[in-house]
Amino acid sequence: MIKILIVDDHAIVRSGLRTLINANNGMEVIGEAADGDEGIAKALSLVPDVVLMDLSMPHGKDGLTATSELKKLLPACSILVLTMHDDDEYLFRAIHAGASGYILKNTPHEELINAIQTIAQGDAYLYPTATKRLMSEYLDRAKHGESSSTFNSLSEREKEILSWIAKGYSNKEIAEHLIISVKTVESHKSNLMEKLNLKTRPELVKFAMKKGLLNFE
Repeated sequence: MIKILIVDDHAIVRSGLRTLINANNGMEVIGEAADGDEGIAKALSLVPDVVLMDLSMPHGKDGLTATSELKKLLPACSILVLTMHDDDEYLFRAIHAGASGYILKNTPHEELINAIQTIAQGDAYLYPTATKRLMSEYLDRAKHGESSSTFNSLSEREKEILSWIAKGYSNKEIAEHLIISVKTVESHKSNLMEKLNLKTRPELVKFAMKKGLLNFE
């Protein structure tokens, strides 16, 4: 029996998921939580096999932070991110935080059940279009050659700012953290984009993840 904990701030979503999951032999919802803090507490108490984790929860810890903390506290627990965000940045950050799978809320019911079964067995699960994008990104990088020398050409300050950008901080927030001007941050960001031949924030997130610059501690 696969024991499942649902973490989502919408009661109607939790109710629907509970009904859907409990209708399948071999799995059971053993608890619910409305935010990341409650989710962590319930997981430590109930020790589920799988946690269905929403990302956007306005109160308490968000899904990414809760996922990162929960994986440190319960390494054997598999976390399936269930979200409406069909976005590369969220996808990569969820994987780096420790999620075993990522699936959209508009996914057919049978696909959700399959995803739960997959990660409960210790495997990873990504919805089909996400897998395609990851493969496309990998092949594109392999084709054009993402050399380590490019990364090594960055200054320590540029690597530091890259890390902050990838974590989702604004230019103003980065400037406040590093006690420098917003204009200086913008200048470093421009240099980063040019050196790395990247054009968007999601691309920066993927690059930073590959280089181990994302840290949710």
